[in-house]
Amino acid sequence: MRIISKKTLVKYYTAHPQSKLMLEDWYEKTKKADWKNFADIRATFNTVSSVGNQRYVFNIKGNDYRLVVIIKFHPSHVLIRFVGTHAEYDRIANITSI
Repeated sequence: MRIISKKTLVKYYTAHPQSKLMLEDWYEKTKKADWKNFADIRATFNTVSSVGNQRYVFNIKGNDYRLVVIIKFHPSHVLIRFVGTHAEYDRIANITSI
């Protein structure tokens, strides 16, 4: 999968170093993936949730962090929309609009 943009992850884990290892792990697994549907994503990350409007929420580091992405299966793109703590995620009013 092509991930847009790793800079978002780097910026976040630079400010929150305890998230770096798990966000890098997510990045490497996702980059190597060839997902065609939600079942493929679940095979890689069993705690991922589909929240509609092509958005998926990943639990990172035992649910300490949340990562929201848009996935376009064709042409295999993942767009990072949000990374933050679970509490920050809970404050998002409409997840399908970010």
